[in-house]
Amino acid sequence: MRKTKIICTIGPATESYTMLKSLAGAGMDIVRLNMSHGTHAWHGKVIDHVKRLNRKERGGLAVLLDTKGPEIRTGDVGVDIKLCKGDGFIFTVRRQPVLEPDCVEVSYDGFVDDVAVGDIILVDGGMLSFKVVQITGLDIHCTALDAGVLGSRRHLNVRGKSADLPSITKKDWQDIKFGVDKGIDFIALSFVRQADAIVELRSYLQGRKARVDVIAKIESGESIPHLDEIIAAADGVMIARGDLGAELPFEEVPHLQKEIVGKCRKAGKPVIVATHMLESMIVNPTPTRAEVSDITQAILEQVDCTMLSGETATGKHPIKAIEVMATVARRTEESQDLSSTVQVEASTNAKREIARSATVLNNNLKAKAILVFTRRGLMAVLVSRCRPIRPIYAFTNTSHVRRRLGLYWGVQSFNVKFSKNPEVTIGRAVSILKEQQRLAEGDRVVVVSDIFVDGKYIETVQVRVI
Repeated sequence: MRKTKIICTIGPATESYTMLKSLAGAGMDIVRLNMSHGTHAWHGKVIDHVKRLNRKERGGLAVLLDTKGPEIRTGDVGVDIKLCKGDGFIFTVRRQPVLEPDCVEVSYDGFVDDVAVGDIILVDGGMLSFKVVQITGLDIHCTALDAGVLGSRRHLNVRGKSADLPSITKKDWQDIKFGVDKGIDFIALSFVRQADAIVELRSYLQGRKARVDVIAKIESGESIPHLDEIIAAADGVMIARGDLGAELPFEEVPHLQKEIVGKCRKAGKPVIVATHMLESMIVNPTPTRAEVSDITQAILEQVDCTMLSGETATGKHPIKAIEVMATVARRTEESQDLSSTVQVEASTNAKREIARSATVLNNNLKAKAILVFTRRGLMAVLVSRCRPIRPIYAFTNTSHVRRRLGLYWGVQSFNVKFSKNPEVTIGRAVSILKEQQRLAEGDRVVVVSDIFVDGKYIETVQVRVI
């Protein structure tokens, strides 16, 4: 069983019910909605398809809403602008119907104040780059450092700088309300720079009594000094390498990825690696060997999830892309030796030690699986942190918890009706696993469950032969 989860961005290439079903069959664990594109009506239709798919297939696909965030973009151009290296060009915050041929409007009025002579402006993370040579009034005069084509509504960054914009924009709040109303499971908050944005969003969600986890997207250079507080405040982290590599020197990104993954693993928070993982497969039916190596490295770092963006949103080969990612993940996981040590340190927290003990038993006894019975999902999450050798089968009586567990490494979740008699509940779970041929008669398993003693539930770790 593949342990690393896969998030797929949905777009025009995959918006239909049929395509969503095919993606799920190929290995998709979580549906990502990119709120930088599409209307609420469009996204609502996709969410309805996912709900229908979960009902019909008894599935547990979760939905992640990814906010647009405080992006800076170029305005519309009538015809794409062709540029040669050394050409002069102007970015402006003037608002007028017609601009000069060598000029493009910028969406953010404060852009002219945020840049300085000598700065490097990057278009779409570096597909084009410009050096600022002069600032006059509302115009930023630049020299093109690359040849290329500039189209409408292109994303802008300034290398080494973050724009002085709010972390959660008016559009983001509208999108968040829409997502909460539609029953999404996760919100990926874009361009998080400090923990206060997460605290603000969590306060809103608590006020709405919304059971939605907050994923902090690390894509701003300004967030790096605040990593520890961001990780502590969030439910999980996404390493968005595209914008991160635009704001910081690209050679720093792999080292930051490893650092952030390590911090998340130590803190027990799920971590997602995103952007450019199979970029060439937007067009090509096979990946580059460098892309395969990139996915492999992320798996070796023991991330919880890898993510596909344009590959599944607009690409020509969305099913092949997810099949490639799933295949590489499985092959890499086969090569990992998880038997030598439990992947978390001992602690004085009782629940963490129960999870750790279950993992030690699983590894030492070479049990076929760990069965976890959980009402809120916490115990399954704690076992996932330990990275046991065998699969974690989590059973819950809540559909929301089942979907939420789709984010976590090694966890396969199921709905089961809980009985007051734990033996009945365990029997139901074992029957499900036998029917799906995940377990067979005579297999040894580790069971993490609670038993009712003297009027209260007490958590136990058991070794059983089914």
